[in-house]
Amino acid sequence: MAISPKHLTRRELLAGAATLAGGTLLSPGFFSGSAEASASHYDPRLSVQIYVWTQHFESQRKTIVDGVEEALAAIQRAGYGRVELTSDFFRPEVRTKTVALLAKYNLEPATTYAGATMHEAPAAERAIREILKLGRVLKPVGTRWIVTNPGPKPGQARKTDNELNTQARYLNQLGRGLRKQGIGLMIHHHTPELADNAREWRHLLQHTDPSLISCCVDVEWAVRGGQEPLAFLREARNRLASLHLRNSKAGVWMEDFDEGDIDYRQVTNYLKQIGYDGYLVVELAYEKKTAITRPLEEDLRLSRLYAEKVFGL
Repeated sequence: MAISPKHLTRRELLAGAATLAGGTLLSPGFFSGSAEASASHYDPRLSVQIYVWTQHFESQRKTIVDGVEEALAAIQRAGYGRVELTSDFFRPEVRTKTVALLAKYNLEPATTYAGATMHEAPAAERAIREILKLGRVLKPVGTRWIVTNPGPKPGQARKTDNELNTQARYLNQLGRGLRKQGIGLMIHHHTPELADNAREWRHLLQHTDPSLISCCVDVEWAVRGGQEPLAFLREARNRLASLHLRNSKAGVWMEDFDEGDIDYRQVTNYLKQIGYDGYLVVELAYEKKTAITRPLEEDLRLSRLYAEKVFGL
């Protein structure tokens, strides 16, 4: 699935030009922190994450092979043109079907999520081999970025300083390898990385190369991790390339993306100030107390409408 220039962000086009010219691949947030950024450059790209569908498959006792068409067809009907899949959708037993369905429903897999253990050398080396192999599959179908969340230790134990240094070193290595394939790398977080006043996340920001690694911030996870959303976004600075979007009411995940505990208008104002043109990825998810009152497809449609409204798309 070839991606035409009109589907690329301004920063991706510039990054590609720099690569062709033999220069360094620019961070996807390169202009966000510069004097050139302004509200006139605000042009985010809406997408949707597949995770909630995997929860739906589990509730229906379906495999990804059995459920992938149901998910992608519903996402297209809900009005999305982009989807963030996970590496599971490109496993050998489902890869051909996934690729064919992306074309059938005209969905651009601009970003793909692939988790990885990076704080232990043997596991990190295996993960790098697997993700680089995945990159060779994803590039021809239009993936521009791989999003990874460095895996936690068992029981979410605190990583040592040496383990954090190992993690940063291998992430830089992965970013360098993906850049050679023409794919960018983003780091993502859940709450383990935000323990101890976001010790691990801040180590990642301070010890990884901004020209190789950008950031995907999950706003709701940031709040659950005790962070103030705008301050957390500002820390990512010009590395911010994607936001995962979800909301809660009284601390419980909502079935759709809508008004709730987090004021996304403040987030929008900040993104406009920095001239943001990265991805906005609706990522619904259920927890035990989530009240589900509508079909998932309808929740996705309503989430799209709210995202378009609150972000001025």
